[in-house]
Amino acid sequence: MPADIATTRPGVGTGPRRVLVVLCTTEIISWGVLYYAFPVLLPTIGSRTGWSLAAITAGFSASQVVAGLVGIPVGRVLDRHGPRAIMTTGSVLAVLALLALARATSLMWFTAAWLLAGVAMAGVFYAPAFAALTRWYGPRRVSALTALTLVAGLASTVFAPLTAVLNDRLDWRGTYLVLAGFVAVTTIPLHLLGLRLPWPAVEHETAHAPAAVARSRPFLVLVVAMSLAAFSVYAVVVNLVPLLAERGMTTSAAAVALGLGGVGQVLGRLGYARLAARTSVRFRTLVVLLVGAAVTTALGVVPGPASLLVAGSVLAGVTRGIFTLVQATAITDRWGATHYGRLNGLLTAPVMLTAAIAPWAGSALAERLGGYPAVFVVLGAIGVLAAALSTVGVPDLHGLSRSGTRQPGPGHT
Repeated sequence: MPADIATTRPGVGTGPRRVLVVLCTTEIISWGVLYYAFPVLLPTIGSRTGWSLAAITAGFSASQVVAGLVGIPVGRVLDRHGPRAIMTTGSVLAVLALLALARATSLMWFTAAWLLAGVAMAGVFYAPAFAALTRWYGPRRVSALTALTLVAGLASTVFAPLTAVLNDRLDWRGTYLVLAGFVAVTTIPLHLLGLRLPWPAVEHETAHAPAAVARSRPFLVLVVAMSLAAFSVYAVVVNLVPLLAERGMTTSAAAVALGLGGVGQVLGRLGYARLAARTSVRFRTLVVLLVGAAVTTALGVVPGPASLLVAGSVLAGVTRGIFTLVQATAITDRWGATHYGRLNGLLTAPVMLTAAIAPWAGSALAERLGGYPAVFVVLGAIGVLAAALSTVGVPDLHGLSRSGTRQPGPGHT
C-alpha cells in the first residue's frame, strides 16, 4: 500500500496527516484525563471518602489490567475494520466511567467505575492509535508514531496542573464531572468524524498467520522481554521520588527531578527515527534496554550529589521515551503490519499487567530490601535480563537479514 492516502470522504480531511492531528489531540486528552488526573486527585479522594489509599489505587491498577486483557479482542477488530468504531466507542465509555467515578458512593462502585474505564482505555490509549498510524502511514509509520508519542508525552504536563486547579475549586467529584464533559465534547466527535479514512487493505493477508506467530518462540520470548522491561521502566517512574527522598532531596526537589525525566522522555523520542533508520531491530532493542538498565542501576548505587541524581532521572526519561517507540514498532519490525492489531494486542496485555503491578511491587520490595536503592539495583538486573531475552525475540524468517533487519518483500509494508 502507498505510504499516504490522498483521497478521503468529502468534508472529512486530506488524508493521514489529518488523522495524525486528530490522534495527537485525542491521545493527550485521553491519557491526561483517564490516567494522569488520578494521582493528583488520589489524596483528596482518600480524605473525603475515608477509603484507604491502597484500596483506591487498587481500583486504578485493576483498570490497567482490564485494558490489557480487552486489548486482545480489540486488536482483532482493528485489523479488520480500523480504529473509528473502536475509538469512538472507547470515548463514550470513558465519559460513562468518569461520570460513574464522580457519583461513586461506595468503594465497590468506585472500583467498578475503574473497571469500565479500563475497557475505555483499551479503545482510546496507544494501542489502537498505533495500529491506525501503522496501517495508514506504511513505511513512514516511525515518524508518525514519534510525533504522536511526543505530543501525548505532554499529557501530564497539561492535565496534572489543570486537574489540581479544578480540584481546588470543585473537589474531586466536580473535577471528574468537568473532565467527563470535556472528553464528551472533544474526543467523541474527533474520533467519529476524524477517523473516516478508508481502512487500507494489506496484501498477502495470510503471510505470517497471526496464530502461528503468536505461538512461535521469538514472539513468546519477545512478550517476556517487553513485560520485564516494562516492569523495570514503570517501577522506576513511580518509585523515583521515594528513592531521591532517601538520598536527602526534598519532596518538591524530587518532584522536579521526576518532571525533568518527562522532558528527557520527549528528547529521547525525537531521536528515535534516526536510530531506527541506522540500526537493526535486534541491536537497537538490546541497546535501549541495556542503557535503561544501566541508568536504573546507577540511580540505585550513586548516593549523590543531587545534580547527578537529577541527570540520572533525565537519562531514565530518555530511555523510557525510546522504549515506548521500541514497543510500538516491535511487531512491524519483526512480522510486518498485516496483523499488527491482533499481535500487538497479545503483546500489550502482559506488558500492561506488569506496568500495573510495578508501583506496588516497588514499594513491597523496598520494605523487604531495606530501602529504595536496593530496589533500583534489582530493577536494573531485571532490565539486563529483558535485554538479553530481546536478542532471542527476533524471528529467523525468510526476508530477515542476519542482523535482524527485515528486507523488503511482498508481505512487508
